[in-house]
Amino acid sequence: MNRRPLLITAILLPILIAACGQGDPGQRTEALLESAEQGDVSTLDALLKRAATVDVRDHCDWTPLMKAALNGHHTVVERLIAAGADVDAVDNGGYTAMMLAASNDHVEILELLLNQGAMVDHQESTKGWTALIWAAGKGNGRSVETLLRHGADRTLKDFGGERAADHARTAGHGDILEQLEGALDVPRA
Repeated sequence: MNRRPLLITAILLPILIAACGQGDPGQRTEALLESAEQGDVSTLDALLKRAATVDVRDHCDWTPLMKAALNGHHTVVERLIAAGADVDAVDNGGYTAMMLAASNDHVEILELLLNQGAMVDHQESTKGWTALIWAAGKGNGRSVETLLRHGADRTLKDFGGERAADHARTAGHGDILEQLEGALDVPRA
């Protein structure tokens, strides 16, 4: 048996790995996703300096931007957008960062994403919900107001034929129902 290929592999493998970047790319992906989810700005900044792409994905196709938007980490969202994150990236169910921010009433993040051109009327692929439907059904009045200012279509129906106002009514959010069925002329941002 020739031991030379084994010896060369043992010597060259660490050199080849080091030449490709520090650590395992899978570990960097996990770290980027985790730092975004946790709101760890310093770790995120360090990882972004070495990342080839900011739109890495987990097993559900969530990006760091989605995780940061869901958890209300405004500074992280800003950094990811500055690094080139796709504001309209969708996960396995068709959800976007903007929808996740609206569903959790993270208005500042919602505003930031919309100002970056996020699709205001995007419908996810499981129930056909929009960010407006999510916000209305959950009683997130500030998000509803923000979405309407950015031109959200209050007449869009989900796959069950219900509009945002129907979701607000069913959930008992009378104040949001008034917002949605009130004055049709909502000042735009």
